[in-house]
This record gives sequence, C-alpha cells and structure tokens, in this order.
Amino acid sequence: MSNQKKNLSRRNFLQLTGMTGASLTIGFYLPALAKAAPVLLTGDAAIEQGISLTAWVTIDKNGLVTIFNHRAEMGQGSYQAIPQIVAEELEVDLNKIKVELAPGHPSKYGSQITGGSSSVRGGYKTLLHAGAMAREMMLQTAAGRWKVPANECYAENGEIIHKPTSRKFGYGSLVEEASKLPLPKVTLKERKNYKLIGKPLPRLDNPAKINGSAVFGIDKTVPGLFYAVVERSPRFHGKIKSVDDKAARAVKGVKDIVRVQMPVFSFMREGVAVVADNFYTAMKARKLLKIEWDDSGIELVSTEQLYERMRADLAKPGLTQKAAGDIDRILGKSAQKLEAVYETPYESHSSMEPLNCTAHYTAEKIEVWGPIQAPDWVQGDLADKFKMPVDKVVVNMTFLGGGFGRKAFLDYTYEAVAISKLVNAPVQVIWTREDDMTQGPFRPGGVYGCKGSLANGMVNGFEVKMAAQNMDHQNAPVPDKSEYNRSTVEGFPEPYFESLPHYRFSDVPTESQIPVMWWRSVYSSTNVFAFESFWDELAVAAGKDPIEFRRMHISRDKERYHALMDEIEAKSGWAKKGKNEGWGFAMSECFGSVVAEVVKVSKKESGGISIDKVIAVMDCGWYVNPDIIRAQVEGSIIMALGAATIHETHFKEGKAVETNFHQYQMPRIKDIPPIEVYIMENEEKPGGVGEPGLPPFSPALTNAIYDLTKTRIRKLPFDLKKV
Repeated sequence: MSNQKKNLSRRNFLQLTGMTGASLTIGFYLPALAKAAPVLLTGDAAIEQGISLTAWVTIDKNGLVTIFNHRAEMGQGSYQAIPQIVAEELEVDLNKIKVELAPGHPSKYGSQITGGSSSVRGGYKTLLHAGAMAREMMLQTAAGRWKVPANECYAENGEIIHKPTSRKFGYGSLVEEASKLPLPKVTLKERKNYKLIGKPLPRLDNPAKINGSAVFGIDKTVPGLFYAVVERSPRFHGKIKSVDDKAARAVKGVKDIVRVQMPVFSFMREGVAVVADNFYTAMKARKLLKIEWDDSGIELVSTEQLYERMRADLAKPGLTQKAAGDIDRILGKSAQKLEAVYETPYESHSSMEPLNCTAHYTAEKIEVWGPIQAPDWVQGDLADKFKMPVDKVVVNMTFLGGGFGRKAFLDYTYEAVAISKLVNAPVQVIWTREDDMTQGPFRPGGVYGCKGSLANGMVNGFEVKMAAQNMDHQNAPVPDKSEYNRSTVEGFPEPYFESLPHYRFSDVPTESQIPVMWWRSVYSSTNVFAFESFWDELAVAAGKDPIEFRRMHISRDKERYHALMDEIEAKSGWAKKGKNEGWGFAMSECFGSVVAEVVKVSKKESGGISIDKVIAVMDCGWYVNPDIIRAQVEGSIIMALGAATIHETHFKEGKAVETNFHQYQMPRIKDIPPIEVYIMENEEKPGGVGEPGLPPFSPALTNAIYDLTKTRIRKLPFDLKKV
C-alpha cells in the first residue's frame, strides 16, 4: 500500500482524529478499482495517508466499543448480527457494545442496500478480520508492557490476561498505545471455538423497541420542522389539470400548498403537497383540496384484463434466459408429457410502518432522515437530481418498521427533498396507509406456462415460460423489449440444471403502466410456486414419492442438497404420513441459501382445509444467530401464507382497489399454524436469511392439498375454506 499523503478535508480530519489518539479505530476503505477487496486500516494510518475511513470498530479509553452498522435494520436482524460477528473475534461482551447506524456513503461503506439477503454474506469476512485485528493489537500492547511473550496472553471479555500471573489490562487502558501499531496478520477462529456466533443471543435492539426509545422515521424531529401530506393521482400516470386550494389554505396551521413531482422509474408522478405545523392539520387541509386530474393517455386497466393479457402472452415466443438441449424436439416427440398454467397475484408491500421521510434542503446541503433500505442509492440519486456534490448529501437511517424492498426505492426520499426545497424549510412527509397501499409499486402478478416430459421415470424435458411485467423495462421511456427478464430462473435449485438434458426458461414481458418492483424474495416469490408445483405434478405422473423424485434429479455428489432432504424427511416424519393427512413438499434456492419445507393439512369438520403444521429446514451455510434465522423463516412463511390464501391487490379502471387492511386483510394469530424451523450445520459460505424462507411455502401448501384431496390448485390466492 502506498504511503503517499492525500488531501484531507478539515471535517474528515476532525472525524478521524476524534476516533484516534484516545481510541483504537479499525475500519476499511474501498480502493478505486470497484472489484478490489476492502482494505483494512487503523484510524491513525488513515490520517497519515489522507484516506476517509469507515469506522467499523472503535474502542475508547473507557473500554466502550462502538460498531458502525452500515446496513438498515428493518427487523431482519443486522443490528444484532453485525456486532455479534465483530464481538466474536474482538472478545468483548455484547452488552458493552454501542451500535450506530452509519450514514449513506457508497465510496466509504460500499454497497449499503439492505436487500437480496446480503448483509451478512456480503461483509462477514471483513467484520471478522476487523475484530480479530483489534484484539491482537490489544494483546501485543499488553504483552509489550509486561515484557512477556504474546503467547502467554489471551483476550477475554474486553480484557487481556497474562496466563501465568493472572494480571489483566482492560482494553480501554491499552487503546492509545495499541492505535499506533500496524495492523497485524491474524488467524480467524474455527467455528467450533466460537463463543458468540451460532448462539441465540438476545437482540441488542429489543430493549429500545420495547421501551419506546427506538427512533423510527416518524419519530424524527429537527428544529423548525413542518409536516406534509401529498394528494397524488389515483391513476399512476395522472397529471394535474387544475387545483382549487382556497379552502385548504384557510385551515389554521397550514404553511403552504405546493405542486410537486417525484420520479417513479421513467415517468414523473404529480401531486399536491399540503405543508402544515402538524400532521393532523395537513391531513385536514388535504381533504379540502379540489383537484381535477388529466387522465388522457392512461390505460384504464382492470385485473381481469391484465391476466387475459398475460395468458395471451404465453402463446407468443419468449425471450430465453437459460436453455440447453433441444426442448421443442423432445416435447414434440414425447409419449409422456404434461402441461400446466399457474397464476400468482399482484401484491402490496404493506409494511406496518407506512412510507415517510424527513428532509431539509438548503443551497449548501441536503440532509434526510428516515426508514431507508438503500442509503447509498439515495445519496447518489439526490446528488444527481438536485445537482449537489455527493459529500453535501447526508442520508441518515432510522429503524424501519418493515421494508420488503419498497423502502429501497427512491421516489419518497426525492419527493420529501423537493417539498423542502419548495417551502424552504425542513419537512417530514408522511404517507397514509391509503397512500402506501394504492400508489405502488407492487409485486408483479404473473402467469406461468409449464411443460415437461418424462422418460423412464425421469424428467427429460422441462420448460417454463413466464408472462409478467419486467421490472427493468420501466427504467427507460422506451425500453429495450428484446431484453429478457434476468430472474426467470430465480429460485430454481442449481443441481436440477445438470440433470435436465433439455430445458428452457423464458419470459414474455407483459405491457402495463402499473409500476412494479421488488417484493420479499423478488421473482422467487412467484417463480417457485410454478416450479415446485410442476415438479410435484411430474412426480405424480411418474408414480414417485415427491422427495425421492427430486433426489433422483440431484447427483449424489451434491451432498448439501441430499443432507437437506434427509433433514426435512426426519424432522417432518415424512415416512410416517397418516391416511387422512395431506403432505406437501417444496424446495428452492435463492440468495445463496437452500430451503426445504413440508406442510401438513387435513380436512375440517366444518368444511375447508386446516394447515396443521409447517416444517422448514434452512441451509444458509455459515450463520450468526439461530433465533434471528428462525424468526425470519417464520415471518417469511406467514407473509407467504397471506399472499397464497388471503390478500392480493386488484385494479379497476387503472386504479388500485384495496385501500387499507379492511380490504387487504392480513393473517391473524388464529390463522397461523405451528411452525418448526431447523438450521443445517455445515461449512458452506453464508447465504441470505430474510428472503429464502418465503418461496417454498405456497407450493408446499398446494401440493399438500393435492395429496389430501386430489384437487390441484394452480391459481393464487385461494380460499382455504372453499377447498
């Protein structure tokens, strides 16, 4: 590494010196080459070289450890997992750690997107090394003071202990001297020696969330803050024709009423913002607005029309993402082939915390606070759109009351800044539940055409064509319609590709003005319903047990997958299925993890189907906290249950129909079956946890219903009471 000094701003110098001298700081910086690995440095070395450093770990003279969490905490557990990783190698008590949410800054923190289940798997090695290096520097410093060999010393609970004499130094008394040392080479622990990682430790964010001190977006206040709500077109491309705001302006406490635009992919959504001294006043005034909307050029589409279009699209040639062999020839000559069509609904994200954002625009600086999944994206977007230097855009994360992908979008943060600029004051923009539920973007609905052929009890041809909106096609006014959907195979277990001699995965991009985007597990949430339902149909046609049928199509050297199926068979009691029970199995692979689920169902005496139990086995490789994993898988299953059997977003005349939870109902406690979650122990790389548990549930459920009733459900959602 070069020692050439670089220019440091006064601000960065003060920030870094605040973490050095009286403390030990270890962080990393990202080299200019985008694909280069992060480089770990101490705070002192960063000042010497003029580098703006990310502070992963800071230990002060009192022994207080501060860890900067660069990812959002929206319930998925990064606020716990990141410190737990660092504390393992640092050898400190988790209860003596302070966690700070880092601001958005891609050049310092790298990717900060909380999505794709990437927080742990993307940074665990850097975090482990940061903790281990800090520990080793403390140990070297203590050994030097005692003038003893370093191998006579060990770290435990924030102290360095000399084994022969039991003398101790607390980390706080060592930091100033330790901070002057170069970073040492370290050997990381073997998993069998972990004290914290792999243990179900209580979450660090629980106390604040229980006692109400946790700061969510709506809790944020700044001096001179006003509150705003926005009346937006109920149709997604509607324009303002006229506004009569006389009555609204007469409401006491209204500061201003302004027209505002916000980008939603490649078009600008228009609205009228009411800015007032409190939220209630803003809402009261908004109801008095009289707005005439220009809906010319807008397609007044309905749900029925959308699905008719998607079904018709299946007859068109698809854009192929992945293929092998000659699928058309093999299907054409097969003596045993199957065809089926599956349908999945549009869905709202409906996080418990609706969208909100606090923003303050000035000519010199933009600062925002809020429930933000992608602070680095927001920083770049605001800098670009408002022509502000990126370092003058500060994006502060708060806790999120759920996100599911919606709070990684850039519309609501831009809108808040635009309103702040128009009224020349800090503003908190709050979306009502109705705003949040009707404005989108939504999870795209889809129609899947599946074809398969069998020979000698094995699948020799497999084709899936998806008709659905392509999210990426929305990013340009005139998208490249020849670009295939890059997610048509998402959720499909990798070993299947090796066993299938002939296959094709393609899509037909359905046209619609309805905005669509990521929803928990993205396209896997709909793909896997088609994939695993069709595998079940093929297994029945071949006369094979559903799990054994999948085993036949995964080579024996893929031990990870066979071990997973062994575990799900054992934990579910698959071999002991009762006569009056229905059992369904499904498996998927996405975001670096493989999950298998079994659902057990029975008939209710009053009619309909009872879900008696769900058993899930998660293989996410190297993992941190089993309680977080279980909670995430349980939450995923409950969310999948809602999307499979209870709620969906409908459209009528170009507008979303469901406006609140009285229409878009959620699963209640009484609807939740017993859920058992098991975690595989292996040496695989860490995979995601927040999303992979969702996709297998709906096909496991419908496969179980077929096993019990011989009724094949191919369209979601369906009513359990009417099966």
